[in-house]
Amino acid sequence: MFNLKKKVNHLKPVKAWKRKQKQKYLANQAVKIAFGSQDQVDLISYSGLKEESSYVQINDRFVRTLFVSGYPYVASTGWLSMLINFNHNIDISYHIEQVDPLLALPKLNRKITELESTKRTMLKEGRVIGSEINDPLDSAKELKDKIQRGMEKLFQISIYMTISADSVTDLNKTTKLLETVMQTRLFYIKVATFQQVEGLQSILPRSENKLAQKRNLDSSSAALTFPFVSSELVQESGILYGINKSNNSLVIIDRYSLNNANSIIFAQSGSGKSYTAKVEILRHLMQGTKVIIIDPEREYKQLAASVNGTYIKLSSSSKEKINPFQYSKRSVMDENNLSEHIQDLTELISLMVGSLTSKERAVVDKALLLTYKDVGLGTRRNSRKQKRTHYPLLKDFYHNLKTMKQRDLCDRLERFVKGSLSAMFDSQTNIKLDNRLIVFDIKNLSETIRPIMMMVLANFVNNEVKQNPQKRMLVIDEGWILLQEPESARFISGLVRRARKYYLGVTIITQQASDFLSQEYGKAIASQSSLRILMRQDTTTIKKVADEFHLSAYEQHYLLTCDRGEALFIADQNHVAVKVVASGQEHPLLTTDPREVYI
Repeated sequence: MFNLKKKVNHLKPVKAWKRKQKQKYLANQAVKIAFGSQDQVDLISYSGLKEESSYVQINDRFVRTLFVSGYPYVASTGWLSMLINFNHNIDISYHIEQVDPLLALPKLNRKITELESTKRTMLKEGRVIGSEINDPLDSAKELKDKIQRGMEKLFQISIYMTISADSVTDLNKTTKLLETVMQTRLFYIKVATFQQVEGLQSILPRSENKLAQKRNLDSSSAALTFPFVSSELVQESGILYGINKSNNSLVIIDRYSLNNANSIIFAQSGSGKSYTAKVEILRHLMQGTKVIIIDPEREYKQLAASVNGTYIKLSSSSKEKINPFQYSKRSVMDENNLSEHIQDLTELISLMVGSLTSKERAVVDKALLLTYKDVGLGTRRNSRKQKRTHYPLLKDFYHNLKTMKQRDLCDRLERFVKGSLSAMFDSQTNIKLDNRLIVFDIKNLSETIRPIMMMVLANFVNNEVKQNPQKRMLVIDEGWILLQEPESARFISGLVRRARKYYLGVTIITQQASDFLSQEYGKAIASQSSLRILMRQDTTTIKKVADEFHLSAYEQHYLLTCDRGEALFIADQNHVAVKVVASGQEHPLLTTDPREVYI
């Protein structure tokens, strides 16, 4: 066996740097003997190291180690959070050692005696005694009392930071920036001059405090030095959603700066999902975003009235009409958009008649093309020559089916053309999306008609957005209704996927999280939403939500126990626990709590 210790002890006295070089050489020899070749040593060794007074050069990288030399007088929660959020390449090392109370108390007594002696001398000389004497004296006495009572323990803590850069100039810039950031919280840092190798060894995960730059802190202050809190989520151009539960910072998100502007909100009933959506809507309106809401439960009427929005109550007897066959003028000039619109209409017809077979889909597609050709909108040549002021209606499509002798399809579609629902779906559109907030109330519709009307509305908004792309939001409350039928689910999934092209952000709100995520199109919608807002869940839904969004055990527990109005925000890869807040002026416009509305 190679006796490394015996070799070192028998070396002749040499200069300190030469002794270090030989120790390193012998260590490498030991590794060679252990591994049997030089190849393994080359894998874990750097090619060269050069030590300067204020930095170390390792290969082509310049590395500098600094330590915290001055601490603020008062410790606060997250007082080192700016260190963990420092947006540069930095390694942070903490060395914490508990001090034996039997050794700490004599030192505290000696310090107290020195301070009191200095204070008496200043009093005899008639000098003013300031905080530089009184504050340390009071703190020392308080700490001594707490240690004696077992309320606090004393620790020696060392905090080291190692930064690296490609050049000395970049290294100096990063050092200056780090010093500035730390000084904003009254921390002072110094470069480990002529001790950079020791500093590098102290930063490695070997529990070796070579620098030994220690500071005495009690257990309360030492606990507050840990900056392991969730990262801040602040974007300059975004809107305020609420307060970060981890560090009380503001959560400001610009959903239009994410990968896409879509969002989903999952929550139990009564957890505040509609309230959260209203907070977001109101603040987006302040920034000039146009908002369109599909409201199945009449929860947005008060909000629409408060901001002079357009409130449209849709029913079989309402005057407001939407023609499903209408689509944007820009789409008329584009045959590809016409084809896409016909595919959407096919899904709508399928939903109306109770699903279509593959053969029936082909027939419907042919009848739709014929319907648009009959009014001059089926070809590029005719659409350019004629300026249409109206679009085909459902009855025109119905007559073409009748001409094609599709009696079964006609019978299933007849109630929408000649029956009780004819006035609702077989009229020209008389609605304009020219207000900044438009709410479509569909509460008076029956459960069987709601999915059809929601799909008609979403398709109408989609066509208007294509004609005039601008910053818009489409909010669909109780989105699980659309996933009950494969036709509407397929349509909404496609709408969410295409929304980004037209500066549209789609918000889906639902309380049926497990059912929503159990379906293929529900998962597709969730994956196409960069902003996910998860509110209180129950034990029947938490596993599905946790698996879909890869939540930690702590995040799962948080969603099971969080209060009303609290949520877990997932913005791309950022996870933040948030308390959604509204101002005193906003709250009366948003709440639907019967205890507040009817009192």
